[in-house]
Amino acid sequence: MGAGTSAGADAAAAAEPGGGDGVGVGGDGGRAVSEPVRADGGPGTAAFVGEKESDGEAAGAGDAEAAAPSASRRFPTVTQDTARPEGGGRAAPGDAPAPARQWPLLTVLGATGLGLLIVGIAPFEESFRYGTILIGVALITGAVLRRVMPSVGMLAVRSRFTDMVTYGLLGLAIVLLSLMTQPKPWLEIPFLEDVVHSTVP
Repeated sequence: MGAGTSAGADAAAAAEPGGGDGVGVGGDGGRAVSEPVRADGGPGTAAFVGEKESDGEAAGAGDAEAAAPSASRRFPTVTQDTARPEGGGRAAPGDAPAPARQWPLLTVLGATGLGLLIVGIAPFEESFRYGTILIGVALITGAVLRRVMPSVGMLAVRSRFTDMVTYGLLGLAIVLLSLMTQPKPWLEIPFLEDVVHSTVP
């Protein structure tokens, strides 16, 4: 009789959900009590794993918040890219060939190269003066193009104002120095002559 009751209790414990994973504990009115089993055979694995998972989720959320970029208005210490300067778009439609899209830059470079060629070859008298004047005029032309055109391609280096001032002042200085070149200067400006004489031995 006792053996039959014990066998029936074992069968009932095995038939209960999760009974195969639990440990039967006697003395509770013949009812089997199942408890979660650890990997080493002890109880409490389910609760332990649940705590670990919740801790892991909380840690993952903290890492995600830490990895999210902060909304700072300061400039980054290391720049990752270079922004296109103002007016640095194509000077011609996109279906035009590459030289046509960059014609402002090619115009300035072509005139500058021609001036250098005249200075180097010296095909006529006072070729140095004509060549350097052409170089200065090329830079002034770049300043004018930077002012009147909305997009000048690669001729745009920095902001529109900075490019205009840089090209214009440099071109004007080259033209003035070319006109004041000795001997027989075409232009005489006393204070500029004193500046040149004091800086150039």
